[in-house]
Amino acid sequence: MPSPFPGMNPYLEDPALWQKVHKRLIVAIADSLSPLLRPKYIVDIEERVYQTSGEDALLVGIPDVAVQRQKSVINSETANVAIVSPPVEAMTVTVPMLETVRESYLEVREVATREVVTVIEVLSPKNKRPGEGRRVYERKRQRVLGSFTNLVEIDLLRDGKPMLVFGDGTQNDYRILVCRGKNLPQADLYAFNLQDVIPSFPLPLRTGDSEPLVDLQSLLAGIYDRASYDLVINYSQEPALQLSEQNAVWVDALLRDKGLR
Repeated sequence: MPSPFPGMNPYLEDPALWQKVHKRLIVAIADSLSPLLRPKYIVDIEERVYQTSGEDALLVGIPDVAVQRQKSVINSETANVAIVSPPVEAMTVTVPMLETVRESYLEVREVATREVVTVIEVLSPKNKRPGEGRRVYERKRQRVLGSFTNLVEIDLLRDGKPMLVFGDGTQNDYRILVCRGKNLPQADLYAFNLQDVIPSFPLPLRTGDSEPLVDLQSLLAGIYDRASYDLVINYSQEPALQLSEQNAVWVDALLRDKGLR
């Protein structure tokens, strides 16, 4: 069964699913572009590896540890008698651990020179939350934007803080940023909402080369079918990531109309 949503499916943003969706989408984009770009370009799947600690951890269901001092009770009639306190029992606590994070992204390379022409990033939750994941990505982003390399930044996550751009005065659920190295600091921003079809965008290459369109909507539809997400998602429940009031009303009406609620 196809996804019931015309554009981005908010249930795919569930942290329990998104990591798998992210990997599948990276591969799907690479596989769709490779035959269109040969023989001048190849598409490589690369990996960014870094470590995070407790600052990025999401601890669910772990209560704050409260430490209370034991009160010593002194009886005036036995003030001169030593009172032995009961032995202190150990409590179970959680300590921050280093976590190795691996994030996939794409590089379009020119075959003749092996130079990276375009970087394609699909943002992860760690890229949009404060912490090492965002710092690592922002440093990479600045290096690319400081060169003549093109950058495509795909943000299909409503949660977290969007990456910085200037001149975007609208509030949108999702964004696709297309930066051509020769046109910087100007770039093309495709901003869209949950109700919208995901827009297709041209892949920036060398000046004068034909730019193929990337149809994210079709790629996500294919992923949804091949992964059988209709068997995994329970549409009678609300999405894991909270919807705005307006989106919640629209999602409820849509799913009821399709008989999923």
